[in-house]
Amino acid sequence: MGNVTKVRCVDFTFDGQGLAKDDKGRTYFVPSLLIDEEAEVEVLYRKKDFDVAKIRKILKFSKYRINPKCACATACGGCSFQNLDYQKELEYKKNVAIKTIERIAKIKVEGAKVYGMKEPYYYRNKIQVPFGYDKQKRIVYGFYKFKSHDIVPIKECVIEDEAHVKILETIKDLMLSFKLDPYNEDYHKGLLRHVLIRVGKVSKEIMVVFVVSSLHFPSRKNFVKALIEKCPNINTIVFNENPRKTNVILGEKEEVAYGKGFIFDELLGVKFKISSKSFYQVNHDQCEVLYSLAIEKAKLTKDKSILDAYCGIGTIGLIASKHVKDVFGVEIVKEAIIDAKENAKINNIKNANFVCKDASDYVVENKFDCVFVDPPRKGLDKVFLDSLIKSRPKKIVYISCDVGTFSRDIGILKEYYNIESIDFVDMFPRTYHIETVASLSKK
Repeated sequence: MGNVTKVRCVDFTFDGQGLAKDDKGRTYFVPSLLIDEEAEVEVLYRKKDFDVAKIRKILKFSKYRINPKCACATACGGCSFQNLDYQKELEYKKNVAIKTIERIAKIKVEGAKVYGMKEPYYYRNKIQVPFGYDKQKRIVYGFYKFKSHDIVPIKECVIEDEAHVKILETIKDLMLSFKLDPYNEDYHKGLLRHVLIRVGKVSKEIMVVFVVSSLHFPSRKNFVKALIEKCPNINTIVFNENPRKTNVILGEKEEVAYGKGFIFDELLGVKFKISSKSFYQVNHDQCEVLYSLAIEKAKLTKDKSILDAYCGIGTIGLIASKHVKDVFGVEIVKEAIIDAKENAKINNIKNANFVCKDASDYVVENKFDCVFVDPPRKGLDKVFLDSLIKSRPKKIVYISCDVGTFSRDIGILKEYYNIESIDFVDMFPRTYHIETVASLSKK
């Protein structure tokens, strides 16, 4: 729209944009604007109750503003707080989470701690990078612009593991040499859609996954050979076929082109096998903080039996196994259970049992002293929540990546459980996300 106006930032939105007001009280959402800053902003588009705008000129700077470590901080949609002092970021995220819990769950949160990182950079052990063409028809890779599918070319991302830098640049060069086209979302043509890279923080092993529109293309063997020659630190290469018109990154069919098709890593002394589709926390160091805190809250003893619901590849359960009599893990995804059983075998853990079954049925059919739940963003399934209440374990440890759905579920569970403690772990520094971990005891 192009209208320019003066605003003052009074808060942040839930996704880390500056929430600003003009002198008439009109609301503006302005990325990269910090609380207490004043600025001239240009309106990009107008909604009924607010405008979305971009900064033209900052008139008054926040004392907590810092120089972003990333050159693309204002263009890329991956981070929200590259320009904010990290301690202030932690304070903001903690306060937003507490307000959300108190508003939705109708409980008072007291004594909550937030656990941040000493160095909040280069922590992501998994990246998913789209490839495409820019307006000059040059091959580019990077991350999507804020709330769009326009690729912002980025050679180095300061929250990703540094191992990806050479690998991605080499892949781009090889695509030019082999005359391979990136995928075009509009016309659904081209070969390479995304490159997924996973790095073992402890093992240093590297997996590269090519998400392609077809597994069959000319000179694939030579392409892989050339990549390994230039990047010999790669341990395995997998090709994943996704021919669908979808925003979902990975497809169903895969072929291993080099290595074993998986890598290993360690969490709190337990070794885990990781494939392309395995759920494995992206921040290794903070995951150790999170799981240690969750196990501490559970107050486990050697006579206890625990359930790891939504167990995935068995991370929480296997790490907790040395503290309890028995571990049971349940998961609806067959491949995850296969991996969980193998991880138990790799670590010679004898007291862990994993079953592929609906958690709602399993929690009612069996008795557990403590249940760990770490659901996806949508929170606990209503049927499972009802089953959990019906089975009434003595203790629940709830780990959540979405404070909104966590608050909804806790609002229901508070009728049957005492909320003993709620704390927060910053798994995703420089973004607006934060992890919540709570302990509940049966009334």
